[in-house]
Amino acid sequence: MKLKIATFRFDVTPPLGHSLCGGWIPPASRIVDSLEAIGFVILSDQRPIIVCAVDWTGLCNAAHQQWRKVLAEAAGTTIERVAVQCVHQHDAPFVCLETDRIVRAQGDLPPNVDPEFFQTCLKRADSAIRESLKVPRRLTHVAAAQSKVEQVASNRRILDDAGKILKNRSVAASSDDVRDLPAGVIDPWLKTVAFYDGREKVAACYYYAVHPISYCCQEGHVTSEFVGQARRLKEQHDTPDCTHIYFTGCAGNLNTGKYNNSSHKENRQVLTQRLFDAMQQASQKLCPEPIQIMNWATTDFLPPVHKSFSAELIEKQINDRSQNVVLRNRPAFTLAWIRRCRQKIPITLSALHMNQVSLVHLPAEPFVEYQLRSQTLQPTRFVATAGYGDGGPWYIPTAEAYFQGGYEVSVAFSDPQVDGLLMKSIQTVFESQPAK
Repeated sequence: MKLKIATFRFDVTPPLGHSLCGGWIPPASRIVDSLEAIGFVILSDQRPIIVCAVDWTGLCNAAHQQWRKVLAEAAGTTIERVAVQCVHQHDAPFVCLETDRIVRAQGDLPPNVDPEFFQTCLKRADSAIRESLKVPRRLTHVAAAQSKVEQVASNRRILDDAGKILKNRSVAASSDDVRDLPAGVIDPWLKTVAFYDGREKVAACYYYAVHPISYCCQEGHVTSEFVGQARRLKEQHDTPDCTHIYFTGCAGNLNTGKYNNSSHKENRQVLTQRLFDAMQQASQKLCPEPIQIMNWATTDFLPPVHKSFSAELIEKQINDRSQNVVLRNRPAFTLAWIRRCRQKIPITLSALHMNQVSLVHLPAEPFVEYQLRSQTLQPTRFVATAGYGDGGPWYIPTAEAYFQGGYEVSVAFSDPQVDGLLMKSIQTVFESQPAK
């Protein structure tokens, strides 16, 4: 099998004053470190495949589709063969073009995105892809390994004896004892998948499920957070010319709350080191093997809007100037999703299968259970899951979480049927894997 790989990266750091995390936290006032979009293109006798990770909170609906379309056109492929996943740092842009139209119509709400900056990012994407394709490398081998991450992720949903939400374990300073409680349901493994040109490592992808937040949302300090800093640290300690890409897994109900107190800003460096240590340990276990089989699988998915949402009531809430910004901006995202569902525009799930390795790309903010179930579905394969694709539906809880309640459920735009529909879609992309 003759394959080639081209890697690319480009800057997506917002200008000062730009909206962050949807517009309900302070806008960008300082650039702590740059934000990037990093990815790879696989070339074969079929149309190219593109996978990209973006240091933004999210890309929703048409914004996500436009991003994929530009990458596809630059590489001469189709939008269905492009996966764009956000890393979900919070001091970063959270872009929905329909939401931006809704809030701008109000006149007194902060915009969701600067359209000129968004178009600049798309132009950079086009240029980065085209430049990368001028110098592709052979793609001959793949390797996969994993290592446990110590004391980073914890489940933020604390249940009472009746199985209902008692507390939400926050990364914020707290005087209660939630940090002494068990970490709860997490996926402790950082997974690494690397691509090689002969013996030379060309690209390495890292997957870990945790909200990438140490402290945020108060000062407007743009940052790639501890996950981006661990990625850069790995670049300094690894093979020269290897491109390193970090993906956030299914982290809708996970954060660093057990091991982090945001009043201690030095914790960011501690979390960075812990994640980097796992990257190093996993990298030492990599054993490249020749690529024998590869394919790309997709399926469409459109969960129904939760029955509690009324477009008319949401519009009234957005129009109510007595409400604070967050109670008007967030509903604008909900209204955008309702309008999309009325148009029946689906989300595309995808998976790259290579030998016994599967890279799965899921939308929005799925709970970690979806990641754990995906691995259970394919116990003989190495499954690496990236969440935070098309962010249109926001949180994707499990069916039982709707009974439990809590913040995540209150801002999940989809009906509880989303659980079965998403699992069916995951099963579909696995059924399209190559035979041994």
